[in-house]
Amino acid sequence: MRPRNLDEVVGQEHLLRPGSPLRRLADNGAASAAGTSVILWGPPGCGKTTIAQALAASGKRRFVQLSAISAGVKDVRQVMDEALRERDFYGDQTVLFLDEIHRFTKAQQDALLPGVEQGWVTLVAATTENPSFSVISPLLSRSLLLTLRPLESADLEGLIDRAIEAPHGLDGEVAIAGDARDAIVRLASGDARRALTTLEAAAEGTRADDREEITAEDVEGASDQALLRYDQNGDEHYDVISAFIKSIRGSDPDAAVHYLARMIVAGEDPRFIARRLIVHAAEDIGMADPQALLIAEAAAGAVQLIGMPEGRIPLAQATIYLATAPKSNSAITAIEQAIADVKGGGIGRVPPHLRDAHYAGAKQLGHGKGYRYPHDDPHGVVPQQYLPDPLVEREYYRPTELGWEREISTRLERLRRITRSW
Repeated sequence: MRPRNLDEVVGQEHLLRPGSPLRRLADNGAASAAGTSVILWGPPGCGKTTIAQALAASGKRRFVQLSAISAGVKDVRQVMDEALRERDFYGDQTVLFLDEIHRFTKAQQDALLPGVEQGWVTLVAATTENPSFSVISPLLSRSLLLTLRPLESADLEGLIDRAIEAPHGLDGEVAIAGDARDAIVRLASGDARRALTTLEAAAEGTRADDREEITAEDVEGASDQALLRYDQNGDEHYDVISAFIKSIRGSDPDAAVHYLARMIVAGEDPRFIARRLIVHAAEDIGMADPQALLIAEAAAGAVQLIGMPEGRIPLAQATIYLATAPKSNSAITAIEQAIADVKGGGIGRVPPHLRDAHYAGAKQLGHGKGYRYPHDDPHGVVPQQYLPDPLVEREYYRPTELGWEREISTRLERLRRITRSW
């Protein structure tokens, strides 16, 4: 159902009008394409891949596609070598479509520069993130930056109607009711890929029932199926990331690695996975193994430094470490209870002896008076009120008996006996 040329692309009129840079690049063909590279910036499903393929087809150029999820420097260099050989031996211009360029590290993006600078390839790079922050300056300065917009409802309606009638679509085998079309447009939220996936799933249900018209009920019944397919394309992984985190929390490293693999293969942003690992380390492991947070942070840093596909290894290491670590949610429980008290009011003022006494006049106000310096005590801890008066008996942090917290629990019991004996 994907459009085959720029004339079939829906929406993006600001980029596709006659005489626009994108039109000139497509219409003039390979003769003027050398050295002209494009960065397409826009949300998922707005036509970035379609435009790249249409550019290649318009001038009968050789089309090569790489994904920043799985490609490395070696793959980029191989494409560049082949592009140079095709140009020199056969006079063919190569269009290299690099999806999700923002996931490439600086070193990986540097590998693109020779081919772009020398005109061996026409680079068409797609990104959902601001290129000013995710694309290196030398590459950005040598490329035409085009911003794509989410598709309007009218664009999606036209796309659906064309997909139903087109020979390379549903070829007129079914019709669609108006409310069914409206439902698909609403579910798609400006995303052409999601609209077509939902339409295809709904059409399958209609044909399976030997009917000729897609109804709103067909769309509703197909929406879960369409979302699953859409997830496999790497755009939404809410169910899988949920299962991933719950498997780590449940201390099942095998299940956790399985869901990690599903996200990697589907094309999930490894930085998103790394961020979830960091949150999990603090929320579900916490003080039972404080090292877990450092491991998760190190994995995130490694992914940022080395990129994919090698980044899968530190992600797997961190996943296994976190899944097998002792678990405690005492940190998040403590801060949530403290925040609830603060928002609920009645928290009292800071005790006078804890207030700032470093400015002129503070002593006259009694600030700092009676404060006991813990380091003056041989044990490093003294009886002293720290919480405000209304909360003097409050215990936010309640350690478990798991992992490192077993030792903390014993020590904290002794500390509280001393600090609260004032």
